[in-house]
Amino acid sequence: MLWALASTAFFMGLVGGTHCLVMCAAPCAAVTGQGGAAAGDAQVLHWMPRGAAAQRTASFHLGRLLGYGAAGALAAFAMDRLAWLSQSTAALRPVWTMLHVLILAWGLLMMLQARQPTWLENAGRAIWAKVRALVARPGGLLVTGMAWALLPCGLLYTALLTAALSGSVPRGALCMVLFGMGSAPWLLAGPMLWRGLRRRLNQAASSWGSRLAGCVLFAMGATALWMDVVHGQPAPWCLP
Repeated sequence: MLWALASTAFFMGLVGGTHCLVMCAAPCAAVTGQGGAAAGDAQVLHWMPRGAAAQRTASFHLGRLLGYGAAGALAAFAMDRLAWLSQSTAALRPVWTMLHVLILAWGLLMMLQARQPTWLENAGRAIWAKVRALVARPGGLLVTGMAWALLPCGLLYTALLTAALSGSVPRGALCMVLFGMGSAPWLLAGPMLWRGLRRRLNQAASSWGSRLAGCVLFAMGATALWMDVVHGQPAPWCLP
């Protein structure tokens, strides 16, 4: 079951790359200084010599993988404790069930609307305004990469929920690191291709990743509810 979850997380990042390209290519270009600036774009940040672009990119993506791994471990730990408490304390069982109802509803909403909730998008804009000041500081790129795990993103949250259901802290961290590796090619190539592709990427391309994330969320929530309501036990991937 670990292999199934790990491969799901990896291919979620790889196959959902069109979503990453549309949503994150421009911010990555601004943070790492790649891709140049087009007319009307926010000015690209250059706090290091241009020859250090590879070092900036490596530092950012190393931080991103570390942040994803830490977030996955924390999500798995929290879900494991909640599962244990719900089994040990009857009063908490409705909380466990309602959590999966919310997951199922979130997935259905993303499938129908093909986008993440508006409040998440607004939160992302507010966070990005603060990130710009952070990257100019020493070690700022590594910290910014780690903070990337906190950005509001439906595909990322789907991967986090997959990691949360992995059953242990190491498994949760592994799932998120693999998700980060799967999405890495898109984010590495995205800043360089962004200027040439952004006019060709239509709404269908940007919404495809959101629908995929919604399908995974819906399937996870429905399976967990089925196991809990019908069989009276957690989903099989939550077992030790």
